[in-house]
Amino acid sequence: MHPDHKKHLPRINRVIGQLEGIKKMIDKKRYCPDIMVQLKAVSSAVKSVETQILKTHLEHCIKDVFNQNNKAAQKDKINELLNLFKK
Repeated sequence: MHPDHKKHLPRINRVIGQLEGIKKMIDKKRYCPDIMVQLKAVSSAVKSVETQILKTHLEHCIKDVFNQNNKAAQKDKINELLNLFKK
């Protein structure tokens, strides 16, 4: 069973709002550094959600596979993580 990530939706919705604000800043030809500050904030917020989802994945999905002592499934999960970090 996959973990529930619904608790992250409010943060994602805030990021969407920030992106909409950035679009307006660009339309209004705001000062470049002001736009970049907002982009950095969005990037940081997305990274935070990414980190939390990875933590959940490690604590649940990966842990479950390693508790089953299925070597093939463990190898698949390791490769899955490696591929994810290569992107």
